[in-house]
Amino acid sequence: MECPHLNNSIKIVKSVNRDKSLEWNCFTCNTNKSPWICIHCGVINCGRYVNGHAKAHFEEDNNHMICMDCENYSAYCYICDDFLVNDCKELNFLRELLQSTNEGESNKSVKRQVLIVEEEENKRCKRYKKGIKKKGYCKARVSGLRNLGNTCFMNAVLQSLSNIKQFSCYFKELPSLEHKNHKNGKKNNHIKSNSNGNDVLLAEELRKTLISLRQGSKSAISPESLFAVIWKVVPRFRGYQQQDAHEFLRYMLDRLHMELLNILPYPKDQSTFFIGAKGKATIVTTIFGGILQNEVTCLACGTESKKHDPFLDLSLDIPPTALGKPLSNKPKEEELPSLQLIDCLSSFTELEELADSELYLCHSCKIKQRSTKRFWIRRLPNVLCLHLKRFRWNNFFRTKIDNYINFPIQGLDMNKFILVNRHETRGTSSGSTLYDLAAVIVHHGTGAGSGHYTAYATHDGCWHHFNDSSVTVTDEKTVASCKAYILFYIRREVNLTPFSV
Repeated sequence: MECPHLNNSIKIVKSVNRDKSLEWNCFTCNTNKSPWICIHCGVINCGRYVNGHAKAHFEEDNNHMICMDCENYSAYCYICDDFLVNDCKELNFLRELLQSTNEGESNKSVKRQVLIVEEEENKRCKRYKKGIKKKGYCKARVSGLRNLGNTCFMNAVLQSLSNIKQFSCYFKELPSLEHKNHKNGKKNNHIKSNSNGNDVLLAEELRKTLISLRQGSKSAISPESLFAVIWKVVPRFRGYQQQDAHEFLRYMLDRLHMELLNILPYPKDQSTFFIGAKGKATIVTTIFGGILQNEVTCLACGTESKKHDPFLDLSLDIPPTALGKPLSNKPKEEELPSLQLIDCLSSFTELEELADSELYLCHSCKIKQRSTKRFWIRRLPNVLCLHLKRFRWNNFFRTKIDNYINFPIQGLDMNKFILVNRHETRGTSSGSTLYDLAAVIVHHGTGAGSGHYTAYATHDGCWHHFNDSSVTVTDEKTVASCKAYILFYIRREVNLTPFSV
């Protein structure tokens, strides 16, 4: 929420200078669990779910109403009884100070590696920059996004979506949605409301952010309003802890789809590409939507069961053959990578025999039987979003598969993964099966809840590296050498004919 008490509460920013070797211990009970710092006087106390000494500190003096979580960097006002979404430079300074204190050697190493990559990119691309300027490319200014406190996961996703023209240009041409009412005066159960009773629209704030990014500016853009709406509509992203970029992408796309279905009318012009044949498609499903065919075959009687599943992205396992064979951070020119993206796609669509714990209830046998399962792509999307499942659960924690996976920049051919029907030839019924890379999201670091996200995306004919506020021109060689987490491929022959999933 927008806290009215913030500006009058910050008193300690310039005076705080803590020893990095010190732990955050509660001033009252000396526990190091859930430490909160009062931004008025700098005292450390434990949170309300430990012994509640931070709240007790406020109750002793109501001028000390705002404190900050020393681990997640979220600020909380006890008078408003809510987290703050408004920001100021002093609060960010304090957040950076806490973050620098808390960072272990692993996270420091991640940031150093990202800086080294940027330095190498700058050196390698000096001639490249001069060449593309002579040719007239990259004239448009490209803007970065300010980090609001571990929001690199959001920034990487926004920069990727911004550089998918079919998606971002739609929002650029869309009129303001601020005063849009729900169709037929009815509220959608999936659309939550804020405390004032007004509808909170993620689509409107995203529209404003994408317009700002497309216009470009010399200084970085602050997505505070968009982040505030995300806090309201998706509570799991509240606070300033690191989040998973793929989870954020899916939550955001699902929310956008539901909002646009609910607030936009269906015009009669059938060329408008967010309309579906049954009135169920939006720009989200028209751009990212595809259809899978899930085939389950009973091994006892051979009966087949087919199911059509819509998808917005494909989550691909990294085949076990790649595990235990870590490559160098940057593959050498003469070194062939041990794993290709096409291998991950093949693993996704190959025939799989289900385990005994997943017996299939056969409608012919009337009992559970052993079976096989296989996925085919029945309809390809205009933008193919591929998520590489680098994080896996190991007992009680998640580990990261950090292997390099080779992926094509141009000409990813999806022909072999398309369903072959009796009356169709593979790859010819739904347009081109060739895709070109538009953006890549990279996770730097070892942990799912830590590390750092950056993105590579092509803008006006050349590649850029988006690292929060910093944006640098780069080349295809650098992009191809990154350890991709999420890849966005655009179909060579984009078909914006609306369809319903």
